[in-house]
Amino acid sequence: MIDIQKIRSTDPLQLRHPYKTREGGATVTVFVPYNCNNHCPFCINKEEYNNMDGFSVEKICDSIKLMDKITPYCDFVFTGGEPFANLESLQKMLDIIPHTHKIYINTTLPVSQFQSEEDIITFTRRNKNKITCINVSRHMQHYVQESNDRLLGRLAVPFRINCVLYKNYPVTGIVPYLERFHEIPGASIQFRFDYTETTPDNLYEEKNDKILRDLKRIARYIGLDGCRMRCGFHFDYKGMEMTYHKTLPYSTIIERDERNEVTYAILYDILIKQNGDIHSDWDGTMLDVSAYEYVSYEPYDLKWLQRCEVSGMFAHKVCAAL
Repeated sequence: MIDIQKIRSTDPLQLRHPYKTREGGATVTVFVPYNCNNHCPFCINKEEYNNMDGFSVEKICDSIKLMDKITPYCDFVFTGGEPFANLESLQKMLDIIPHTHKIYINTTLPVSQFQSEEDIITFTRRNKNKITCINVSRHMQHYVQESNDRLLGRLAVPFRINCVLYKNYPVTGIVPYLERFHEIPGASIQFRFDYTETTPDNLYEEKNDKILRDLKRIARYIGLDGCRMRCGFHFDYKGMEMTYHKTLPYSTIIERDERNEVTYAILYDILIKQNGDIHSDWDGTMLDVSAYEYVSYEPYDLKWLQRCEVSGMFAHKVCAAL
């Protein structure tokens, strides 16, 4: 098992340590400068949109260009807020990202009197060679206003359905939830642990993990992959890929490399905030951009830790998704 008992990123000396990240660069999460109409209880971003003074698409674009210059093969993730609430602004940000990057978008796929299903479909068609995957929030408990499920099957890009199993989730609703999406072509499900509750002690916890126990009762367990920061328990539900994902609520780990006697700030995520500021963690820590230009690289430490026997197309699909 991977040793995750590391020093927290809140070490006051963090910025004095040279940066290290995985090959390709740390994932860059972009907070779009416009709000959503949702009030999910596990969302910690909502308060940031109470005062939108200084929010700027132009400043975000400048920071995207800078991150592309430093790590031209990193992944970008758009979140918010609601990326799809302003397709014109989202398009501006997508247009400046070269094709060397994978792009993921976290969204509820909002449909309103100002934006139709056809608007969303047209957007995905226009960007089908740019968007790697759309992560669509569909929770068992209705925290958001959802567009029609049939919209998912019409998207011109790959998609995944994300569902946070929050506190006392309705256990009896898991199977109906899975059946709801089972017949949609291309659908896969990622159940997520409330990351605000994740700690190094429970990240890889299995014996007392209620969610894992509930999922093993209804789906075939495939195996576990993970790294210092996050892990995924993989399942097959009637041929549909299903994952249970857990991640720590920070993105930097302070770790000493005993071979060369250097202590590194190891980055997994970099954040571009709504005003264009660039952070190295979710707690407001600013990225030392000049230091990041000299970042060291290591192979991504995500690896299979448990592996069950699988066969056919599904086994290939799971491996290809790592």
